[in-house]
Amino acid sequence: MSRPPRPASPRRPTGKPAVRRVAKAPPAEPRLLLLNKPFDVLTQFNDEQGRATLKDFVDVPGVYPAGRLDRDSEGLLLLTNDGGLQARIADPKHKLAKTYWVQVEGEPSEAQLQQLRDGVQLNDGPTLPAEARLLDEPQLWDRNPPVRFRKSIPTAWLELVIREGRNRQVRRMTAAVGLPTLRLVRVRIGPFSLEGLQPGQWREVAPRLE
Repeated sequence: MSRPPRPASPRRPTGKPAVRRVAKAPPAEPRLLLLNKPFDVLTQFNDEQGRATLKDFVDVPGVYPAGRLDRDSEGLLLLTNDGGLQARIADPKHKLAKTYWVQVEGEPSEAQLQQLRDGVQLNDGPTLPAEARLLDEPQLWDRNPPVRFRKSIPTAWLELVIREGRNRQVRRMTAAVGLPTLRLVRVRIGPFSLEGLQPGQWREVAPRLE
């Protein structure tokens, strides 16, 4: 006598569900912009308080600042869409030289200049040695609003080259040696120069460091 057939066992799935693959967009070409940041402009693209930002001057999508420049400082700011390049520019470990023209209150002595060259003790530790020299008054655009001077105290210009990126470092350095900063303009970062750019203007350069 034959046995009745066994009921068929449920079939198990033999494969994984098909995965829908979405093609990735090709990476954006690296870009590097040099901007002459005006006075009283924030180094960011948005501000809830309605203050002036980079968005008022740069209409290139996808770029962001490589480093910072205080609202009350002027001059060269680099913007890029490349994270690796941004890190090389902004990270102090790369010691990329930054050159500033600094208008100070007072008449700098050689001893004060030497203090800046040797390194200045700040509340967050000593600075690295800097390059410091007296500078003839540079031919710059008028600042808006103008710098407030005290008529009884002379002013002078310095060129200061540092290789760090501490918060408000140049202002703190000059104050530490008795020379308060009145106006601060960054004119060079590594191989990149502010030359030829008026406040609010920018130009694009090859995205590489020499």
